[in-house]
Amino acid sequence: MRGKPIITKIEIIEFTDELKDVGLDPTGAIPTYSPGSKLKRSAGALRIYTDVGVVGEYAGWQKAEAAVIPEFAGRLIGRNALERELIYEEAKLATRQLGRLGMGVVDVALWDLAGKYYGAPIYELLGGYRKKLPAYASTMNGGIAGGLHTPEAFADFAEECLELGYPAYKIHPWPGGPISKHVAAVLEVGKRVGGKMDLMIDPFCYYRTFGDALKVGRACDEAGYFWYEDPYRDGGISQFGHRKLRQLIKTPILETEHLRSLEPHVDFMLAEATDFVRGDVGYDGITGTMKIAHAAEGLGIDIEYHGCGPAQRHCMAATRNSNYYEVVWVHPKLRSTMMPIYKDGYRDGLDEVDENGCVSVPEGPGLGVEYDWDFILKNRTGVKVFE
Repeated sequence: MRGKPIITKIEIIEFTDELKDVGLDPTGAIPTYSPGSKLKRSAGALRIYTDVGVVGEYAGWQKAEAAVIPEFAGRLIGRNALERELIYEEAKLATRQLGRLGMGVVDVALWDLAGKYYGAPIYELLGGYRKKLPAYASTMNGGIAGGLHTPEAFADFAEECLELGYPAYKIHPWPGGPISKHVAAVLEVGKRVGGKMDLMIDPFCYYRTFGDALKVGRACDEAGYFWYEDPYRDGGISQFGHRKLRQLIKTPILETEHLRSLEPHVDFMLAEATDFVRGDVGYDGITGTMKIAHAAEGLGIDIEYHGCGPAQRHCMAATRNSNYYEVVWVHPKLRSTMMPIYKDGYRDGLDEVDENGCVSVPEGPGLGVEYDWDFILKNRTGVKVFE
């Protein structure tokens, strides 16, 4: 039997690509359909090498994380790569004044390494629960003419997603416009596909006032929405504000996407400030996110995983109390907006669900995917190595 895998080198690669016909909304954070535009995107890739030849990999995460990983990466050299819990806790402490950036990225790579070491997919190491994951179509935000530019356009696209097999559909509305337009989109989509799909809306913390958030929430009540996510300008962190909103509407609220680590998530749940809880493996890693999932389970609350990717699939596959996998930034004219970083055919896009609206969990060891390192290295903009 092989000895324990000791970390010998850590490599951080920053790289870019371009997404055609996409720009950014006025907030500078949300992609928007924009014919003729090119959105330059920056991302990171991580490789953790060991003395037994097993390499843990994780690519496609936000470049900002790379700025903090060096704060603790050097201290991992010579460590047992299987001590994920201990490494996670130490990274959590080391990054406490730095927004806890980077700790999740390293944790996912260590889980990939562990799966490869044991020859098993991560979801089995976590205690597999299922292999098929019901998905929801999570739209790109409302854009210019020719995109999702009207309530009717959102409803048309919802009908298309229903035909593709999706059991659920989420609106990312416009970053602007009269609140009446947002209300109209909620009601029009509900009129067309309500009762046939679970419906959600995520205004990505854009609404400026509690009053605007309340107006859209009451429209969600009327149309029978499944959840209402991150409605107003607090940035998704006010326990009091969301508890107050819960008291005034019937639609369940989904919060905590913008929190990091276990304790603030638990505080939010205990404050009765959310009905569903968000988990993000990019932020909290697989170790931290599964802690949140189990805490939510103990309180009788469902966790909904943020974004899409192989790590999210493995977590959801090992979770009972979760409803939908997010296929994010889909659009009627852009079938997929994901970076082309996989070599083995793994994809997240509008057309990747089966006839039942589900996606499958990768079955290979670790994350179960093969990264296209030729693409990543060809487009690299920086490299940091610790050994």
